[in-house]
Amino acid sequence: MPQDSAPSLLHDTAPATPGEPPADASRPVYDAAFDWIDTARAARHRAGLVRTLRPRPADSPLLDLASNDYLGLARHPEVTRGAAAAAHRWGAGATGSRLVTGSTELHARLEAELAAFCGFEAALVLSSGYAANLAAVTALTAPGTLVVSDAGNHASLIDGCRLSKARTEVTPHADPEAVRTALTGHDGRALAVTDAVFSVDGDAAPLPALAEVCRSAGAALLVDDAHGLGVLGDGGRGALWAAGLAGDGDVVTTVTLSKSLGSQGGAVLGPARVIEHLVNTARSFIFDTGLAPAAAGGALTALRLLRREPQRAARAGQVARELHDRLTAAGLAAVRPDAAVVSVRAPSPEAAVRWAADCRAAGLAVGCFRPPSVPDGISRLRLTARADLTDAQLDTAVGTIVATAPAA
Repeated sequence: MPQDSAPSLLHDTAPATPGEPPADASRPVYDAAFDWIDTARAARHRAGLVRTLRPRPADSPLLDLASNDYLGLARHPEVTRGAAAAAHRWGAGATGSRLVTGSTELHARLEAELAAFCGFEAALVLSSGYAANLAAVTALTAPGTLVVSDAGNHASLIDGCRLSKARTEVTPHADPEAVRTALTGHDGRALAVTDAVFSVDGDAAPLPALAEVCRSAGAALLVDDAHGLGVLGDGGRGALWAAGLAGDGDVVTTVTLSKSLGSQGGAVLGPARVIEHLVNTARSFIFDTGLAPAAAGGALTALRLLRREPQRAARAGQVARELHDRLTAAGLAAVRPDAAVVSVRAPSPEAAVRWAADCRAAGLAVGCFRPPSVPDGISRLRLTARADLTDAQLDTAVGTIVATAPAA
């Protein structure tokens, strides 16, 4: 990776003699307030960790294995019509927080149908999955609560733990016995927090075992099912449904509307008393503008389409397994997927960036995960196994990834 030249030090240089102005006298002294950013930027370049925004056109020619559009619904005509119709009827924005003017009949219908589909008593829709995780973790904890958090959890769960003021103990990845040890001896409220499907490698949490551990200690279980909804469980009803835990009184889950449902937003699902508690206490719900009607309308339409076409969930899993099998057969280090995420390891951050760029140049968009986005420090390509990929597109994707793979 090319390195930036060292940041200018002129503003840090002391005058040669007392009273002599700095070398760049035309520069206001207060401009130095953010000079530390130049140093940080140079360090990112040296480490190969620079991130840039790449706006995509509406008609991108790239074959997409980078997005989270697992079921191919983001541009489905029925879903986009649902979003447009909601915007026409309810307006471009929600106009306020949910407790003021931001709740519409559309939001209420989405919450009722989402809860029923996933097997929970109630749901609460928020403006993003990130906000949903912050709401759930902070509202269900207090100073003195013990939160046991998996080392592989998503940043939004981690930030929820930090904001909660609870005592947080991080346990090794997907280790129920470590959770048991952490809970042992704690007297008071406790909450175990985990992703259902971990977004980096696509592996699933051992939910039945975690639930047993929590129940033996009287702790609650909070599961982020962002990557399970629409892929796991009967017809895509999610990881909690698949584990036989949906609707249980000591289990709460969060989901996003921006992955399998192709829209935007997030939701918390659980017992009605938990949802009522969040309405009254969750700051990322109370003080945030409600989800835009177009997003709610698109998500509701996608949910109804998935209910009508449950085979989409099975197809996403099938594509993921085929991607894994063919890439490993070609000698690449791909992690066996439990849902629709396929992770392929790269030898270094620089190699991962170059690999992703070479795929893009060949017409294939792939995700590129590097530190600090990956908890284990291992860089990789992250592939999305979409339900609407054809066999021919799958052939193209595999061929491109293998042909552009860096040397180990």
